[in-house]
Amino acid sequence: MYKVCLLFISLLLLSCGGTVNTKVEGERSPNILFILVDDLGKEWISSYGAEDIITPNIDALAKSGMQFNNVYSMPQCTPTRIALLTGQYPFRNGWVNHWDVPRWGGGAHFDETVNPSLVKELQRAGYATCIAGKWQIDDFRVEPDALAKSGFDEFCMWTGYEGGIEASAERYQDPYIYTKEGSKTYTGSFGPDIFRDFIIDFTTDKKEVPFFVYYPMVLTHTPFVNTPDESAEDNLGKHKAMVRYTDKIVGELLGALKQNGLLDNTIVVFTTDNGTTKAITGSYRGQSIVGGKASTTEPGIAAPFIVSWPGHVKSNKESNALIDFTDILPTFLDIAGVAEKSEWTSANADHYIDGKSFKKVLYSNSDKSDREWILGMGGGNNARLTENGVENQYIYRDRVIRNEQYKLYIGSNKEPEKFFDLKNDPYERHNILDSLNTSEERENFDRLLKVVNSFPQKDNDPKYVPNPAQPWDVEITAKSQEWKIE
Repeated sequence: MYKVCLLFISLLLLSCGGTVNTKVEGERSPNILFILVDDLGKEWISSYGAEDIITPNIDALAKSGMQFNNVYSMPQCTPTRIALLTGQYPFRNGWVNHWDVPRWGGGAHFDETVNPSLVKELQRAGYATCIAGKWQIDDFRVEPDALAKSGFDEFCMWTGYEGGIEASAERYQDPYIYTKEGSKTYTGSFGPDIFRDFIIDFTTDKKEVPFFVYYPMVLTHTPFVNTPDESAEDNLGKHKAMVRYTDKIVGELLGALKQNGLLDNTIVVFTTDNGTTKAITGSYRGQSIVGGKASTTEPGIAAPFIVSWPGHVKSNKESNALIDFTDILPTFLDIAGVAEKSEWTSANADHYIDGKSFKKVLYSNSDKSDREWILGMGGGNNARLTENGVENQYIYRDRVIRNEQYKLYIGSNKEPEKFFDLKNDPYERHNILDSLNTSEERENFDRLLKVVNSFPQKDNDPKYVPNPAQPWDVEITAKSQEWKIE
């Protein structure tokens, strides 16, 4: 970790050893399409070794680019989404727990005035920006301009389950969607189709300028539903149908880019926010894998991550480089060539960026990033609402940290709990914490523990200026922890 302001991110990253700048003077910055699937682990992507499903379009994307094996998201929705927007770990930005803003309210929200915004920086660099799908970290009734303030020119969003509005629970059949015209139910439509068409229209209209599209899908999150293509009776069958529909949409987006002559100048990133719901078990490389959502086990946070850019990112390449979701902000800014001073950096010169650009991995075919370790933490509803706003229930949230081979679990008491050799035990079945028999094991344990001990000893609470109280706000206390994990 290092202390920087966004003003210096690109300059620092461009100076990192081996980073290649493929942008020719006067050449337009590449477009970026960032696809973030909701609740899907590697065990449901056939290019990674899934055995219960075939995902031909995602597999083709992997073949056209680079498939990563060692990428950590956070284990649940809110921590992951805010980490990628801010470039910060949850212990620093404060969102170490899931917080469903539209449903639970309490004045909480993602406050772009006290947090950096990846999208705002790209917008200032001349990118046309678009989002479609799921946001869930603002209530659009309270902040109808939340997405514009975060840097999006255009948007088409499921509102999230807004407290007091039953229709807003629907994201699939008859979806409840928010656009510049307001929120309404789209009777007879399938939500993912609406989001797909919106993105295709946006990219078609913006062919003359670089664009950034953030597509946080509503698929494959529960409730389990049938798709327009197929029906099933049980939840596993519906889940498979939803995964296949996700794959179909990926293919349709890539087809539209190709048809419009945009594919050769568009970086496409495919990933997921966390593992599959625990209600679903998949077959993966001869193993039965229970969904890891909300857990810091490998199925919960070791996300599928694929990057393709024909002619720039090597095709049919598998990478073991260490990456986590805080790296998305500096990498995208690095790719875009952002090195301009912004209004935000002028007012926040002491801001920490935890992430590191992995552009050199993409462009120079390096199998090593600038990281020695990656981190995952957060999830569940371990927060409460007080007169000070949303406060984390624990002073120090549990977390995991890994290097190329070893993974260390740290509990909320700040003490080591488990230690695994992922190279020889990828399914984490043999905890060697109490039996470090070799100097290599001890050295790696000590090295990872030293990094953990360098972190702040108290997690921050979420940073935001509270929104006014609303009639639908729900009080959440330490005694009321009964919310379904979303």
